[in-house]
Amino acid sequence: MKRQAVTNKCMFLNRRELLIAGSCAVLSSAAPGSSRMSVEAYIFQQYASRQHKKLGDVLDEAFSMTRKAGFRNIELNQEFFAPELRDRTLALLRSNSLEMPSVYVGGAMHETALADKTIQRALEIGAICKPFGCKAIVNNPDPLPGSAEKTDSELKIETESLNRMGRVLRGEGFHLRVHHHTPEMVDSAREWRYILHHTEPKYVSLCMDLDWVHQGGQNPLALLREAGPRVEEIHVRNSKNKLWLEAVEDGDVDYRKIAEYLKQSGLKPLIVVELAYRPNTVVTRPLEDDLRLSRIYTEKVFGVSAQA
Repeated sequence: MKRQAVTNKCMFLNRRELLIAGSCAVLSSAAPGSSRMSVEAYIFQQYASRQHKKLGDVLDEAFSMTRKAGFRNIELNQEFFAPELRDRTLALLRSNSLEMPSVYVGGAMHETALADKTIQRALEIGAICKPFGCKAIVNNPDPLPGSAEKTDSELKIETESLNRMGRVLRGEGFHLRVHHHTPEMVDSAREWRYILHHTEPKYVSLCMDLDWVHQGGQNPLALLREAGPRVEEIHVRNSKNKLWLEAVEDGDVDYRKIAEYLKQSGLKPLIVVELAYRPNTVVTRPLEDDLRLSRIYTEKVFGVSAQA
């Protein structure tokens, strides 16, 4: 409570006072920038796993690597805020001058009791991240075991829960963005379309992972067009013959056509580089190089800067 009070006080200081106020420097990151580009931190979990280490073992390296690769924005997930990692995560965000325009908080939404827990967790993590410029919570409703299709009744509860979550988060200054994986793409993107058509645009936006659309057998550009202004964030990763590449580059998803559509439509979503490796992905470079090359490619294709 005391920490939050100091943070709130910091919000009312002018620029000169902010530079002087040591307590604000401790609790907040650098002043929010205007970059529409970020990097997803999931790859660092894989990075740790491939070395048979815990996430905490690579935490310092991960944040340093992010900055050296040229990013100033990062999208973390709830694993980085586990009790044993939370303080270190926040300290590393500050020491590396990283901002967090969005944070990923997964959780079930198809049962009311489970949705209540997901919403509460999102509120708690959102409050922690707010001093770092966080304005959006990304939620991927948990799939059923075995990625079974949800019933109409479960989808009804899911969308009602997402609407409720969106309203609650909006009251705290956050946007809700709904992410997806391949289960939502099954049966002509049945779950994804149900969410699109049964949630309130005022409170529920979309985060489209265009590679997962492709992996799920759907057309990324077609679904992007269908969602239109509901899309506030996109995740970019690429593959060849559906095998994930070690960096974002030309492949199965034509990101130039995606960028052209966004420009023509006047849409300006947050663009998040999200690397991931399959067990048989050929990795030839250090992760920092793959992140840097992914940034350069994404900047060029979308006409954005990771620093601006």
